[in-house]
Amino acid sequence: MPDGSATAHLFRPKLLSMFGEGYGFGLFRKDMIAALTVAIVALPLSMAIAVASGVSPGRGLCTAIVGGFVVSALGGSRFQIGGPAGAFIVLVAATGAKFGIDGLLLTVLLSGLMLTLIGALRLGSLIRHIPHAVTVGFTCGIAVTILASQLKDLGGLTLSGPEPGPLIPKLVAIAQAMPSEKPATLVLGVASAGLIFVLRRYRPAWPGMLIAVVTASMAAVLLHLPIETIGSRFGELPHGLPVPNFPSMTPDRLLQLLPSALSFTLLGGIESLLSAKVADSMTGRKHRPNMELIAQGIANVASALFGGISVTGTIARTATNIRAGARSPLAGIMHSGFLLLFMLVAAPFASFVPLSALAGVLVVVSWNMVERAEFVRLLRDWRMALVLLATLGFTLAKDLTFGILAGCVLAAVLAAFHQRVSEEGD
Repeated sequence: MPDGSATAHLFRPKLLSMFGEGYGFGLFRKDMIAALTVAIVALPLSMAIAVASGVSPGRGLCTAIVGGFVVSALGGSRFQIGGPAGAFIVLVAATGAKFGIDGLLLTVLLSGLMLTLIGALRLGSLIRHIPHAVTVGFTCGIAVTILASQLKDLGGLTLSGPEPGPLIPKLVAIAQAMPSEKPATLVLGVASAGLIFVLRRYRPAWPGMLIAVVTASMAAVLLHLPIETIGSRFGELPHGLPVPNFPSMTPDRLLQLLPSALSFTLLGGIESLLSAKVADSMTGRKHRPNMELIAQGIANVASALFGGISVTGTIARTATNIRAGARSPLAGIMHSGFLLLFMLVAAPFASFVPLSALAGVLVVVSWNMVERAEFVRLLRDWRMALVLLATLGFTLAKDLTFGILAGCVLAAVLAAFHQRVSEEGD
C-alpha cells in the first residue's frame, strides 16, 4: 500500500493521489457515511468552541465549513479533518478581546500566510521534532484553561466586570461571582456533560455531544427554564456563508498583530501535524507534512476571508473520521457540505441551544485533551518531568507560546547536559 512518503510527491495533495489510485462507488459510500458521522460530531463542537472563544457560533460553523473543505481538498493527510479546535480558545479569545473581530480575522490571515510559507520552505519536519513532554505539558495546560473558561457559562454566573484572561484572576473572579449561580443552568450543564460521558462509556457509536445538546435544548424549552441560549446572546445563526471580505490592514496594525500571529502559527503547525501523526498510527499510512502545512495555511486565509476563526487539524474529529470508515479526503470535503446544509436548513433551531450545554460539551473536551497515562509516565523520568512541569506551569502562568518555548529550551539544555555527562563517563 502506498504510504505517501515518496519525495516526488512532497507537495502533492492526497486528494490527487487518491484519484490516481482509483476510486469507485463503494469507496464513495463509505466516505459519505463517515462524512455524516463527523459532521454530527463537528456541529455542536464548532459552535461550542466559537462561543468559548468569544465569537458567535456562526463563525465557528463557517470555520468548519470553509477551513474543513480546504484542509481536505489540499492537505497532505488522507484522513485529516480541519476546523476550529479547543486548543485555540485561549488565543482566539485574548486576541479578539484586545484587537476586536477585525484584528482577530487579520491575525488568522497572517498566521495562514506564515503556515503556507513554512510548508513551502519544507520546514514541517522541524515542528514534528518538538519534544513529547512539551506537547503533553502544553496540552494539559490548554485543557485546564479551557475548563476554567467554561465555569461562568456552566453555572450561569454574573461577573462584576469583564472576565479576566489569566487563569488565577479568572478563578478569583469566578469565586467572587458564586452567589449569582443559577441552579437550573448549572444542573443542565452538568447533566449535559454527564450524559456525554455515559453515552461514551455504554454507547460509544452514538453521537453523544449532539444528543446531549439536543436533549438540553428540548428540556429548556419544554420546562421553560430561565437560562441563556445562543439566541438570547447572539441572535439567530446565519442561513449560509457570508460574502468574503478582506480585513483592513495597515503597517502599524500588522506589527501589533505579529506576536499573536506567531502564536497562532506555532500552535496551528503543532496541532495539525500531531493530528496527522495520530491518523498515520491508526491507518498505517504516512502524511506529507509540508503539504499539510500549506493546506492549513490556505485554509486559515480562506477562513479569515469568510469571517471564521483559526483552522487546524483536529485529533478527535480526525479519529472519528477514520473509525467511521473514511477512505479518502472526500469524506472531509463532504463533512463540510453537511455542515453547510445545516446552516441553510436548520439554523433557526440553534437559537434554542443553552450555553450551559455547550459549556458541558467543552468540559468533556478538556477532560479528553489531558493525556493522563502519558503525564504519569513522563513524571517517572526526572528530566522529562522537569520539561513537562515547566511547560505546564509557564502555559498556565504566562501563555501558550511562552510555555512551549520554555519547555523546548529546557529540554535542549537537559539533553546537552546528559550528553556531556555520558561523554565524561566514557
